[in-house]
Amino acid sequence: MNHYYIYYRVGDKNAHEAEALVRSMQARLACRIGIAGRLLKKRGEPGLWMEIYENVADAERFERLLAQAVDEFDLAMLIDGARKLECFTGDDAGRLRLLADSATG
Repeated sequence: MNHYYIYYRVGDKNAHEAEALVRSMQARLACRIGIAGRLLKKRGEPGLWMEIYENVADAERFERLLAQAVDEFDLAMLIDGARKLECFTGDDAGRLRLLADSATG
């Protein structure tokens, strides 16, 4: 599975509007691809935001739909600088086996 972490900065003057836009974009994306995103803000540095999208099976489709949603909601106009996207992979099946073994063992 693929796990996406996208971080960027938002200025104080745009924070309220940007949050509404990001949450709306995430809702639209969830409807389109079934992946619910989360929005986090760094403790002690509230202008540094991170969107998290986990357990993405079809990376190519997700990245295409994410880029489309970002464009549709025109997020670039409310953030300072660029959005930085990182994708990590993990063996969720292995983790689930460990959890199941722990529960029975």
